[in-house]
Amino acid sequence: MLKDLSPQSFFMGVLTAFVGFASSFAVVLQGLKGVGATDYEAASGLMALSVSMGVCAIVLSAWTRLPISIAWSTPGAALLVSAGTVEGGFPAAVGAFLVCGVLIVIAGLFRPLGRAVAAIPAPLANAMLAGVILGLCFAPFKAIAFDAWLGLPILIAWAVVATVKRLYAVPAALVAFVAVMIFGVDLPDGAMASWTAGLAPPLALVLPVFTLPALVSIALPLFIVTMASQNIPGIAVLKVHDYDPQPGPLFAVTGFFSLLSAPFGGHAVNLAAITAAMCAGEDAHPDPARRYWAAIVGGAGYIVLGLLAGAVTAFVSLAPPVLIQAVAGLALIGAFSGSAVAAFREPETREAAAVTFLITASGVSFAGISGAFWGLVAGGLMMGLQRVVTSRR
Repeated sequence: MLKDLSPQSFFMGVLTAFVGFASSFAVVLQGLKGVGATDYEAASGLMALSVSMGVCAIVLSAWTRLPISIAWSTPGAALLVSAGTVEGGFPAAVGAFLVCGVLIVIAGLFRPLGRAVAAIPAPLANAMLAGVILGLCFAPFKAIAFDAWLGLPILIAWAVVATVKRLYAVPAALVAFVAVMIFGVDLPDGAMASWTAGLAPPLALVLPVFTLPALVSIALPLFIVTMASQNIPGIAVLKVHDYDPQPGPLFAVTGFFSLLSAPFGGHAVNLAAITAAMCAGEDAHPDPARRYWAAIVGGAGYIVLGLLAGAVTAFVSLAPPVLIQAVAGLALIGAFSGSAVAAFREPETREAAAVTFLITASGVSFAGISGAFWGLVAGGLMMGLQRVVTSRR
């Protein structure tokens, strides 16, 4: 096994971990805080996710000898922002995370449930995702309105790098954010002491509470988004690169690691898509049989970065909230544009997708249940009605 390790795979693995962490950790922090987590609980969740991702990637890649890259659910974190605090607070959200993990395990072991998720019309799933993401995508422009001197450097760094190498655009925005924090924000007295104290790995055990609103507003939409936007595309990326993974066991293992991270505040662990392409491509190694080491090294990198989650969160907490939301929004623009295009591509499902998108994006809730769920229900009813009318013509 060690003979398959190469410098090329090692450096690609390091790059994968950096890109995967830096490009979306802000979304995770915003999502966890959105459902009621304190700064310390959010840092604990970030650490739990990153460590779980790393161990999961190492285990699966070493076991299958495939370049299986693991990620946290970025669309799921965006969903948490839109869901908001539910009855029962963060403990109720943690209960929903546990239920989501169980559903992912069942989807892997029980094929009918996996097929049911895959049967959700793609336009509706994409419309829900686009609606969930939309609010955060406004944040970069709100940051400019808040303070142009602070917001513009972040947006310009992202835009310039995106025209050259899109993969590095969000890390570039993150570098600009750090520069803005150092040179443009008046840090309070004792800020460095607070950051130093955050170097210790955070670990907050949250006792779960199970409530119906949290299960319907968080657990079910989080499960659907994670499966439809992460796990299923993750399998597709591996197949595009001529690998033949077994989806069921992979889904079940990611669900198991989701269960491990949930009590500490982690929302969901799943197969990666973008970083999976990095580990599975020729840049990781010319020989496809040796590329799995890139995913293993990437997993080790996630563990190291996860242990630094406290310091990352402490630094971010010193910034005006709109700035970190701006970085999170820039990280989601690509996902928004892709899901929006996929949602409205087919003329015959365009109205149903629009209903799903608008209800989800509106942020409305009924009976304590978030718009993401009702958007899917309304879009499904609209699509069913259209099919009935069409069949009778």
